[in-house]
This record gives sequence, C-alpha cells and structure tokens, in this order.
Amino acid sequence: MAYQTLQQEYLQIPVVTRAYTTACVLTTAAVQLEIITPFQLYFNPDLILRNYQVWRLITNFLFFGPVGFNFLFNMIFLYRYCRMLEEGSFRGRTADFVFMFLFGGLLMTIFGTFVSLVFLGQAFTIMLVYVWSRRNPNVRMNFFGLLNFQAPFLPWVLMGFSLLLGNSIIVDLLGIAVGHVYFFLEDVFPNQPGGGRWLKTPSIIKMLFDTPEEDANYNPLPEERPGGFAWGEGQRLGG
Repeated sequence: MAYQTLQQEYLQIPVVTRAYTTACVLTTAAVQLEIITPFQLYFNPDLILRNYQVWRLITNFLFFGPVGFNFLFNMIFLYRYCRMLEEGSFRGRTADFVFMFLFGGLLMTIFGTFVSLVFLGQAFTIMLVYVWSRRNPNVRMNFFGLLNFQAPFLPWVLMGFSLLLGNSIIVDLLGIAVGHVYFFLEDVFPNQPGGGRWLKTPSIIKMLFDTPEEDANYNPLPEERPGGFAWGEGQRLGG
C-alpha cells in the first residue's frame, strides 16, 4: 500500500520536473555507488569536440556533488521551483517549458565555456528560481525564518547565502543572467512598443511534448504550503 501511494505521488509530479529531478538523483546515486565518476560527467569542450563525448553536454547539468547538505539544498529548490513553474505559468505548455530548458542550457553552455565552469546544474536551478520569482513578484518569501522579502529578491538572497558558505558566486550570477535573458525576451520585450516575440518554440518540440488533454486527476503544487521547511516559503500579498 505504501509503495502504491508513493508511486501515485511520484506520477503526480509533472513530466518535465519528474524527468529532470529523477535524472539528477539517479546520476548522484550512480556516483555515490562508484558506478561512474564525476570525471565522466563534467563539461569539457575539448572532449566533446575531439572525442565526441557529447553526453557531457547533458550530464554536467545532472550532477550536484556528493550527497550532503549542498546536494539536498539544491534538490529541494530544483524540485520546488521547477514544479511550480511547470504547474503555474507553463501549465498546459510542456513544449514551451522544454524549450526554456533547451534555451537556458544552450546559453549556459556557451557562457560556461568562457568562465571555465564544469558543472552547470546549480546555475540552471538559479535560472528556474529567477524566472519563477519575476513571474510572481507579489509573493512574500521567508528564508530560514530569518528574512522576509518579496519573490524577485530570492535569487539574490540565494547568492548571498552561497557567499556566506564560501562558494563562488559565478554560478549564481550565470543563472541569474540567463534567467533574465529568458524573462526579458519572453515576458518584457514582446510587450514593449515595437517589440516582438523572438523566442518561439519549434513545431517539432510542440509535436513531441504538447498533449491536447490534461489529466483530470492533476493536482498542482500550491503556492502557499503551511508548515514544513521555510527555504523560500511563499505567500501572496493580500492573501
């Protein structure tokens, strides 16, 4: 019974969030079990171009380091904000969500080459957080019960937290930059005088990922979640 309940809950997770978080967890588990090593996963343009190790274009987004606080912290934020995006502004638009993944991943790969980053998963998480925060500007956040602020400040709070932990903020800045490029091209520029929509999901992606009907038993993750951890807990103003 417990297994069936767990399976049902797992299948309730929207498809893109489910696929990405599962891939991240399985990749980390494989490294922990020494089935593979991080040296087989990291981003290396020379190995990709000369040795045709093209899987590195994907695997560098799947490994968040060994199991520990940093891994759990990243997984919580990745799962939460990826799911809220998919169930919120991208609900019924799976192809557009996949295209955002591809667009963000491409920009990060290009920029990551110049700043010598070998794993881009954390930057990708920050990108998701940034896009969600800009699309939900009236949500008030509580971070570890210490800070209260509105959603658009969340990526910067996370960057400050990384700085306190002694981590490089290059990763956070990359995620914020790519998230802002996507948000500007998708949400800001099309609404400006003389603006237009530059980001258009290719028809082949729409054909592969968009479905005409929505599951009647689909239960979105609520914006307000009482109790539990307060790492980015949100509540709408006036609610």
